[in-house]
Amino acid sequence: MSLEAVLARIGQLQSTLAAPSAAPAATPATTTTFASALQSVSPMATLTGASPLATTGAPTSAGQAVLNAVRGEVGVAEQPPGSNDSPRIAQYRQATAGSGVGPWCAYFASWAARQAGVPLGENGQGFGRVDDVYAWAQRAGKAIPNGAGVKPQPGDLIVWDEHIGVVESVDPDGSIHTIEGNSSDQVARRTYGSDGGHAVGYVRLG
Repeated sequence: MSLEAVLARIGQLQSTLAAPSAAPAATPATTTTFASALQSVSPMATLTGASPLATTGAPTSAGQAVLNAVRGEVGVAEQPPGSNDSPRIAQYRQATAGSGVGPWCAYFASWAARQAGVPLGENGQGFGRVDDVYAWAQRAGKAIPNGAGVKPQPGDLIVWDEHIGVVESVDPDGSIHTIEGNSSDQVARRTYGSDGGHAVGYVRLG
């Protein structure tokens, strides 16, 4: 290698090594931006943990699996409307032993629980009647009566008189967002106040 080539290579190496020294100049701006972002956070929000997950708790692993199952079903509708049937709804019914065409909110909940690996019933048989779901949950120690001081969590089943759905999320003010089968003849999202629209209670599957 010639002397000129060696000197040229040394020059390249020196310029390469010198370049990073300019980087620290950007650090104060980054640090300042992060610090100012922290200062802009409301102290009350920080102290009270006002995010929905902090308020209601994250879903259990079973609850998350239930949510994963039902979120993709929103919009599934009866064909024709009012028939309590469609090819997809027929698949929901298969999660319930001895099921027949009829009101299908409990079939939907039974299907979601089976998809999540936590089937409803002592033998995983599922239920076609909402009352049977809640009675089983009470026997199994999975029922949470409304007003018992335990807030619902995403993935819990929410139970009313003759209707059932899945809690999707809970706002800091207590408003409850749900995904329900057989709601206006379809799988639909709904929102209720903190009493869950006078829900009887909740079922926590895991």
